[in-house]
Amino acid sequence: MKALVQRVKKASVTIDDKLYSKIDHGLLVFLGVQKGDSKENADKLAQKLVNLRIFEDENDKMNLSLKDVNGQMLVVSQFTLCGDCKKGTRPSFDNAELPDKANELYEYFVSKIKEQGIKVQTGSFGAMMDVELINDGPVTFMVEK
Repeated sequence: MKALVQRVKKASVTIDDKLYSKIDHGLLVFLGVQKGDSKENADKLAQKLVNLRIFEDENDKMNLSLKDVNGQMLVVSQFTLCGDCKKGTRPSFDNAELPDKANELYEYFVSKIKEQGIKVQTGSFGAMMDVELINDGPVTFMVEK
């Protein structure tokens, strides 16, 4: 699993010109599910992201987690994270999981975040979405499990 994680002041998803979901202070997570990923990958990634210390403490050091700051998470499925651009000029998506299995693991990942007491919003799997955010920092990390 691949997660592009952005610390945000706020973020939202709009579908067909209608607000679908939004969060305030927290993390926007673009989630890519690759062939061979499992619930174990989702468990590890969920644990990592909820506890990743990327928020500033009173000394302006990245020392606090999403839990510590009572932050929210917006999780958006994004199979293009699994794209391979090494050869030619057209990305290959051979490593992306098939939609049914990817959606199952996406939903499972979201449930694991919720189990940890985090307020979670989502995009709509497979939909064309407009994602807006105000990046806090900017602070962006690629996390793979």
